[in-house]
Amino acid sequence: HETVRVERIAMEAVMQIERQRGYNPRDVSADKCGYDIESRVPGSGKLRFIEVKGRISGAETVTITRNEILTALNKPDDFILAIVVVDGEDTTTYYLTKPFHREPDFGATSVNYNLEQLLSKGATPV
Repeated sequence: HETVRVERIAMEAVMQIERQRGYNPRDVSADKCGYDIESRVPGSGKLRFIEVKGRISGAETVTITRNEILTALNKPDDFILAIVVVDGEDTTTYYLTKPFHREPDFGATSVNYNLEQLLSKGATPV
């Protein structure tokens, strides 16, 4: 139940940030396309592909699927990994651009990353 709550809060936080920044986000998480939010840049036709990972405060790792990593590598200028740290109802969101540098091993279905190391590469969106 906690995982579902954290993921819901994380998605809501990123959708709100995208709207505040003037983008038009759309939840596509059910499509399993390698990202959770397709965010349209008004007037340009350009799309931002955002994978949202909600983690409870104090978590040490975050799991990224092979499909998510491949999507990031295939769309390096348009992909954002959004990590939302949830502490009760409070959130801190980090946006990571170009978060991955190579494909996972062929047999890997997902990869666990050290959360602290990933967050050190990110920035909080303004």
